[in-house]
Formats: sequence, C-alpha cells, structure tokens
Amino acid sequence: MAHITFKGSPISTQGSLPAVGSKAPDFRLVDAGLADRRLADYSQKIKILNIVPSLDTSVCALSAKKFDAEVAKLANVVVLNISCDLPFAASRFCKTEGVNNVVTLSQMRDRSFGKDYGVEILDGPLAGLLSRAVVVLDGSNTVRYTEQVPEIAQEPDYTKALATAKALL
Repeated sequence: MAHITFKGSPISTQGSLPAVGSKAPDFRLVDAGLADRRLADYSQKIKILNIVPSLDTSVCALSAKKFDAEVAKLANVVVLNISCDLPFAASRFCKTEGVNNVVTLSQMRDRSFGKDYGVEILDGPLAGLLSRAVVVLDGSNTVRYTEQVPEIAQEPDYTKALATAKALL
C-alpha cells in the first residue's frame, strides 16, 4: 500500500506499483473508440503508462500534454494515458487540447487495472480513482521504471521516465 497525499492530506492506494524487473500485469482497458485494449495490443513498443486520476484536472492535463509533445519525437514509444475518465471525455480533452500522440484508456469496464498496478485510491475525496503514477515498460512488457508520485497535485518526473524510454530504443 502506498501512502500518498492529496493537497497535503494522507490517502492510500490499493497496493504498490509492479517491481522494476518484473513482468507487467496484463490489463483490459477501453480506448476512445470503445474497444477493449490489452497490453498485447502494444506489443514490441516501449510503453509509458501515464496513470492519472482524471484528465479534467490541471495537473493531469499538463502531464498528458507534456508526454504528448515528447513522444512525438520518439519512434516505437507509445504513451498510454490511463484514468477512470469515460472515453468520450478523454477524446474531447485530446481534441480540445491538441493532444494527438497519446492513447487514452479508461478503466470503465474492468476495474482490475487499479488493483493490479497498485494505484486505486482507497480513501479520501478521490477514492475509487487512480493515483498519479508513471510506469515504463520495454517491448517485452518488463517494468523498467516506476514512479508513484507522492502528492497527487504534483507532476511526475518526466525527465526520468523519458530517459528510461529513450535508453530502451
């Protein structure tokens, strides 16, 4: 269980992020076209999982935009922006904000992602949403980098996540 904060108040998550060096758990998430997506759908690509509570918040929106700008420069890297947002809302956000290089995925049909990746928030005002975290996976889905952001209102360490992804190219 990770102990993090939301605007300074303590909150907890379901568990811990997958260990570096371990195989990433599979998932079943929903894309913008309402199709189910699994980890295998991004086979052989380097994956940056940008896990956020909701794109409808300023820090989550900022992280999606920053990763969007950076991944446009990297071949064979995909950013999966994962939240509990409905696919319609995520698509609207991307269209409105000009975010074209990330894939938005929703936990709307199967809530096991939050549990399997240890990011489901258990208490506080954001209970039921996902915490802010970044996980980088190589082409064979081995975990190469993780960051559980300690304060929900704080941005992740883009530099470390992107450096890990670039080193895998």
